[in-house]
Amino acid sequence: MAYLPAEDRYSKMTYARTGKSGLMLPRISLGLWHNFGGVDVFENQRELLRRVLDLGITHFDLANNYGPPPGSAEENFGRHLQQDLAPYRDELVISTKAGYRMWAGPYGEWGSRKYLLASLDQSLKRMGLDYVDIFYSHRPDPNTPLEETMEALAHAVKSGKALYAGISNYDAANTRLAAKLLRDMGVPLLIHQPSYSMLNRWVEPELLPALKELGVGCIPFSPLAQGMLTNRYLQGIPADSRAGRPTGFLRPERITPEVLAKVKALNAIAGARGSTLAQLAVLWLWRREEITTVLIGASKVSQIEDIHAALSQTPLDGKELERVEAVLGS
Repeated sequence: MAYLPAEDRYSKMTYARTGKSGLMLPRISLGLWHNFGGVDVFENQRELLRRVLDLGITHFDLANNYGPPPGSAEENFGRHLQQDLAPYRDELVISTKAGYRMWAGPYGEWGSRKYLLASLDQSLKRMGLDYVDIFYSHRPDPNTPLEETMEALAHAVKSGKALYAGISNYDAANTRLAAKLLRDMGVPLLIHQPSYSMLNRWVEPELLPALKELGVGCIPFSPLAQGMLTNRYLQGIPADSRAGRPTGFLRPERITPEVLAKVKALNAIAGARGSTLAQLAVLWLWRREEITTVLIGASKVSQIEDIHAALSQTPLDGKELERVEAVLGS
């Protein structure tokens, strides 16, 4: 039976303007960094994507190297598009990135024009798309002139293979320069995707003010600090968690007694207001006007529904923010 999204899906979501552009993004976006690779269960992915769209989450974020193996998340997403989502393509915002290693030799990573545009063509083929909505430079290249990298993004937009240009993992100075270079080429910088959470605040002193000044949107990845800002680690490290996997991105040594003490204190603040820790983490990010949307990952529908429920909760008030700050600064 053909999939039909919930008719009331748009009433379940809040949308925000991306910087000074005309593009509205849902306040929650789904990242396919984890759980959508070739090693993951396809039917679970399908259940997640269907539920996400039913909740009005219209933005799906990928990259060329997402898997494992690299490329398989885009391949799987292409299959999901074909099976369920293709009739709703114009209601979706689909993004991908290039910057990390994808193939052997000197042209398989970083920020050269050759690599970025070849990678975009490969991504489009894997997903069965004519264009993506946002194409990102996934990381700055210390050896390629920034002009060349931005020229590649501008070419992707002007050729119609991407509608908007974005960057990820750039510091404030390079963000300002990237925005100027793109603007001079007639292609505005739409959005920046940095890591940002209660436990990782590097963006606050310089990057967020720069994005506000430039009129560029912000979509933080790892808003739950790779799961540390959930109830997963309150009692230790579960064997099936990211930190419990030998090849996981979240290393067990990051979960120190000091970090656990902060997480437990934050959990108490969340409980006092009737929120989960994950909801508190997202509400805390939404306190900043620079944040367009938060990029969450999920392996279960219940995780998506938990974050979505934060939309109906009251924003953090001044006293709650002070209590959070006292914990984070301790």
